Amino acid sequence: MSSSLQKSVKHQREKLTALLGKPMFALAQHCAERMEDRKALELLLTENLPELSWCKHIYVLNSDGSQITDNITREGHDPVHFGRDRSDRPYMQGIVGTTDFKLSDAYISRNKKRPSLTAIQVIRNAEGERIGFLGADYDLRELPDTEALYQEPDDWQQIKGDPAIRGGMFLQQRVESKMDAHLDEVLPLMKELVLEHGVFHGKLHFSSSRATIWLTDDPYSYRILSFEAITDPDICLAYPRRPYTPRAIVPKRNVMPIFEMFRTLRFADETVYLRSGSLNVCNGMVALNFSCDGTHYMRFDEFLSKGIDFWFGGVLAPGASCPE
Repeated sequence: MSSSLQKSVKHQREKLTALLGKPMFALAQHCAERMEDRKALELLLTENLPELSWCKHIYVLNSDGSQITDNITREGHDPVHFGRDRSDRPYMQGIVGTTDFKLSDAYISRNKKRPSLTAIQVIRNAEGERIGFLGADYDLRELPDTEALYQEPDDWQQIKGDPAIRGGMFLQQRVESKMDAHLDEVLPLMKELVLEHGVFHGKLHFSSSRATIWLTDDPYSYRILSFEAITDPDICLAYPRRPYTPRAIVPKRNVMPIFEMFRTLRFADETVYLRSGSLNVCNGMVALNFSCDGTHYMRFDEFLSKGIDFWFGGVLAPGASCPE
């Protein structure tokens, strides 16, 4: 994961820890008084489960990590795991001697194959000695709504593609596609669809002579435009007139220069050339996929500020191993 995505996940885990840690600690204190009485423990867990309404099941382990209660679920007791040794499970590692509460990394559950996590709380007696563990398993679907929508950063990103394609890059040569010969028609039509017909994300597939578009009127579906469609001005009649979306951060004056830069990158070199390019005017990101199968993501203004020497004098030069 990118560092920004890791930070977002870490933030959500901290919120979950704060949410789950307090009730787990309180319940563990009550468990300490009943560790020698299985029925009393199970009754306690049953009575407290409603307070942990998002918990899938809860159980108690002894100091060696062996389960000494049934799994207590919303449907009742599940005795299958009684006596199970959980000491080698990932969520048990590193808890002793470091912290009394641990929230595991998310994992795919064995039975329902869903993203899950486990919370473990150390149980201590009045003298502070560790006498067991309180465990609770959670289905990520059922956790309280703590997540905030992750915002993708707009830093320039370079992603390597298929090694087989990269290895044979200098044995290939661009073959002129139907779209290549008609860019004087294709690029103005794409600009018109973006500026006047509600297209907020458009991708030109130069090598396969097609385009894909997403519209503000129906953002959950994409449309595939064939070569015949993307070279026919009548295509504009298929999509109602819409003002340039107010969510756009790309100025209208920059849309055509971006598409023209796609043309430049398509024809600048016969070996390393642009296979596809896309523009999203709402997040301002340009995506480029080259013949070496390397992909670049960058902000529109950064993209426009880079001259051809940036690409073919450095990033896409033969020694640069497109892209690093």
